[in-house]
Amino acid sequence: MSSAPTREVNPALIELVQRGINGDRRALARCITLIENRAVEAPALMHQIYPHIGRAHLIGITGAPGSGKSTLTNELIKEFRKRGRKVGVVAVDPTSTLTGGAVLGDRIRMLENFGDKDVFIRSMATRGQLGGLASMTNDVARVMDAFGKEIVILETVGVGQDEVDVAKAAHTTLLVEVPGMGDDIQAIKAGVLEIADMIIINKADREGVEKLQLHLKGMLSLAPRREWQIPILRTIAVQGEGIGEVADAAEKHLVYLKNSGEYEKREKARLRDELLGRIREEVTRRVLRLETAPGGLQDTLNQLELRQLDLDQAAYALYKKSFE
Repeated sequence: MSSAPTREVNPALIELVQRGINGDRRALARCITLIENRAVEAPALMHQIYPHIGRAHLIGITGAPGSGKSTLTNELIKEFRKRGRKVGVVAVDPTSTLTGGAVLGDRIRMLENFGDKDVFIRSMATRGQLGGLASMTNDVARVMDAFGKEIVILETVGVGQDEVDVAKAAHTTLLVEVPGMGDDIQAIKAGVLEIADMIIINKADREGVEKLQLHLKGMLSLAPRREWQIPILRTIAVQGEGIGEVADAAEKHLVYLKNSGEYEKREKARLRDELLGRIREEVTRRVLRLETAPGGLQDTLNQLELRQLDLDQAAYALYKKSFE
């Protein structure tokens, strides 16, 4: 998002968007690249696609590293394709601390689906973003939605147990647990069960699956009652077992959201959170542009160190100067 997003009509951009709406995979890839790289055309691009969004079912998949999220995602792609649904995947990969590049493991695992013209998989680097999702994930999902993907799967990097960002971005959030990985203890941690609309016990052929399921049921019984009863489903994703039941439950959850009015509530809350986040980004960008300017960030830091300003005074001064 730039400080003054352009809305000028760009014939080449209009043509690119139209090609994407008509199913051109290269146009879709190009649009995602523009957004991910924060290109100057990105605001105008989002303006062009905005009337076409709001039809896709966004499914978030989160869980600890090693829980089999990528394998589960791969099997869900195949299951939804059997049902005639067009599928997009945003696989958020960890960023290398040395090169800044992404470790594109998810693409390798999903290679068998790349030949399907109605499947589009995009790996994105976190680029230091906390919470398991890359900062541009929501806009990339919107492009996939506008260009006809009926299911958009958001697979997180799996950085920890507090990945609430995925719940804000998705309509249906799947939490993947695995027996024998200490998840019976991790499940107690704040936030991990609160974001789940469905719990998937993957690698269910392992020892300890019954204990884990009983523990999860116990934890859910202590949580505040919800109209939607969170299902606990078992899968062996590497063998394709239990995948149909997961897809059924996800579709049932979307029906519940729309019939109960929860869909509109979540959408408004998601947009509010995202809008405030973008405002914070814009203010931060404006302040950083004043890094070395007189009265800018460096001067203000020096004043803080000399105790000439307190933090509230410094923050307000920089905020005010950034809009001069």
